[in-house]
Amino acid sequence: MELEFGKWAIMKGPSILALIPLIVYIILVFRGKNNVSGLMIGIAIAAVLMGLNLKTLAEVFHTALGSTTVMIGVIILAGSGLGELMTKARVTHTLVYWIVKKIGVNTQTKAKIALIASSILVCGMLGTLGGGNAIIAPVMIPIMASLGISPTVVATLLKVSGEVGLILGPLTGVTLITMEVTGLSYVQLLTQAALPFSIVWLIGSWIGANKIQKELAGKEVYDLSEDVESIDAMDIKPKEKRTTIAFLVAFFGLVIYGVISKQGTDYALMVMIILAAVVAIFDRIEIDEAVSLMSKGMASQFEMFLIFLTIEVLLGLVEAGGGFDALGSLLGGLAKNAGPFGVYITACIVGGFGIEAAAVAEIQIIAGMFGGLATQYGLPMGVFATAILAATRLTGAMYPTSNFAGQMGTARSTNTKDGLRASWIAVAFTWAWIIIWGLIGPKILA
Repeated sequence: MELEFGKWAIMKGPSILALIPLIVYIILVFRGKNNVSGLMIGIAIAAVLMGLNLKTLAEVFHTALGSTTVMIGVIILAGSGLGELMTKARVTHTLVYWIVKKIGVNTQTKAKIALIASSILVCGMLGTLGGGNAIIAPVMIPIMASLGISPTVVATLLKVSGEVGLILGPLTGVTLITMEVTGLSYVQLLTQAALPFSIVWLIGSWIGANKIQKELAGKEVYDLSEDVESIDAMDIKPKEKRTTIAFLVAFFGLVIYGVISKQGTDYALMVMIILAAVVAIFDRIEIDEAVSLMSKGMASQFEMFLIFLTIEVLLGLVEAGGGFDALGSLLGGLAKNAGPFGVYITACIVGGFGIEAAAVAEIQIIAGMFGGLATQYGLPMGVFATAILAATRLTGAMYPTSNFAGQMGTARSTNTKDGLRASWIAVAFTWAWIIIWGLIGPKILA
């Protein structure tokens, strides 16, 4: 983005000062402020620093509306609308029912596997952590309760599994924006970053959850009188089965076609629209009702869309002000001394410990700060993608964040201390993998 600084600009040219709006935003969200509020304040500060008038600022917003980032925001809106249709047609409930019954849940181990599988599948399809787990929780909690699994363990597994779903889902915002900033295909992203990262994280989470379960056994249990839905009481009707099968066939067919034909990001929007039509047709939902349900689901994610728009504007202004170039120069010494690994591990640490914001915003920030250096010093994008995963996933496992609190609430747990302890065990395993992959990945992918 090229902008002319205004006559009354505080900055006289490209400068490290252009990072101030971004730093202010990060501080505000770190202190619990709303993402959009923090972004708008950051944009206002950038406009003052660069001396931008209202006409120029409006043009910046106009440009941002046509960006890939905002398109992904539209895709997420459509996905949320699709989720509302799937809930109405009981597609998600049917999927969970099939998973639980096929596994034959009668032990704690099988119950935890069923919970993980359900969460990964539903969150990966819907592209939302909170929404996906909120759907499966009323079905899964009675099973956990009957087998004596503690609420804190359920919260731990819900959070990690849901986030793994977002990492692996082919049409989630996290996947699409990571592919966009790295240039990796979906298969490359899976094999070089997402699958290894997810497997190690799940293994660590499993070990952490089992340790906490042993300590809390008989001490922290669910109240079986809670208003939840019993899996045995679920009555899956033939129409719900047909709709779910049609949905799965269409979903995997469209994904396979997209991979084979190398479709771009925009294709995901058409996938959402087609899947919505499939669900509405097979469940015999009248078209006006289908549109109303889609609108309701999309409205619930409108704030997320605003985040996508404003983060694009803010980062565009930071880039135009030379902030990322200046930062790159400052960090260049590290890269020269430590090579590609220095860029990689710094990106992991900055994102994994220091930034808690919307996932797409975090990805854009890390890509802006370190993407150029990664390319300059020959760090393979498959390795850099792991740094992006660390940035977007590990923050909420290091200390209580909105995502952490949300999943504790969904699981009906208030035991933050033990929830964090389980998360830290999982994080320890993940950081070990991050370091190992940073050392061997560049040699393997060179």
